[in-house]
Amino acid sequence: MISIDFRSDTVTLPTAEMKNAMMTAHLGDDVYGDDQSINALEDYVAKRLGLESALFTPSGTSANLVGIMAHCQRGDEYIVGGTAHTYKYEGGGAAVLGSIQPQPIEFESDGTIDLEKVEKKIKPDNFHFARTTLLCLENTQDGKVLPLEYLQEAYKLCQKHTLSLHLDGARICNAAVALGIELREITQYFNSVSLCLSKGLGAPVGSLFCGTKELVDKARRWRKVTGGGMRQAGFLAEAGLYALENHFDRLSIDHQNAQILATSLQEIPGCEIIEKPQTNMVFVRFDERFNELENYLASKNILISQDTYTRFVTHLGITTEDISTLQREILRFIEQSHT
Repeated sequence: MISIDFRSDTVTLPTAEMKNAMMTAHLGDDVYGDDQSINALEDYVAKRLGLESALFTPSGTSANLVGIMAHCQRGDEYIVGGTAHTYKYEGGGAAVLGSIQPQPIEFESDGTIDLEKVEKKIKPDNFHFARTTLLCLENTQDGKVLPLEYLQEAYKLCQKHTLSLHLDGARICNAAVALGIELREITQYFNSVSLCLSKGLGAPVGSLFCGTKELVDKARRWRKVTGGGMRQAGFLAEAGLYALENHFDRLSIDHQNAQILATSLQEIPGCEIIEKPQTNMVFVRFDERFNELENYLASKNILISQDTYTRFVTHLGITTEDISTLQREILRFIEQSHT
């Protein structure tokens, strides 16, 4: 039985049409640059983002890691959100493997990093300090879309202080769909961007690191060093290309389903929606009567990750019927808990 899985949009499975597209891959050795399907994907993404070049990597962690290492030298520093993936959730790779120091700053409630705080954290050019080289942003951040005006101000700040600006764009496609704009309207402010194929877009594996040709060439070297060079990986590239061409616009369905989900959960006593969802994430606070909810739902083949704030994520595998099933089972859980 297939589970109804609200834990993340990383759990999406390839559609039958995507699997068929994968079988058309023109394979070669990508480390030699010979895989035509990977080359086609990289060219497509670079053009769509309005950047010079792109590099296919196994994961978002890999794309961000090789990107930070391409921007920074040993002993440099990058400024980053305190709960950003490039700081908290990617194993500390930049520090562990690149000897690059993170300078975390807590996110504001809207998912931005206060640029006045950023400016104060930029180190003076003095051998006592790590050299501040890079600012990393994340879009979306907990499902929140960074405003274009904010991106423009971040770009100006980086220009003023000669910093590079990198975007962890794991869900940049959700951000663009939510704003009703093209991806390049977001990426125009950044020196580099990572784009994940295996979240809402529904591809099984892969992310891309995008930027100037010079920067991507550096990242390509670090991809090899960190074990991310793949051989005949064109099957995965074809899945990513299919996802971008066919699943981009449908992200609006996930956003609509998140609104439906928030409304349905809000109707349940003891369930508080933290704030109205902007994209495909709904954050919920349950009261103490729901302590065993995760285990109960798992017994009904519904998967969630319960915490202080429980995140529900809508995606390619979630339908309105699934949302109704979730609501019904939570109400049954309450009823059983009171008997």
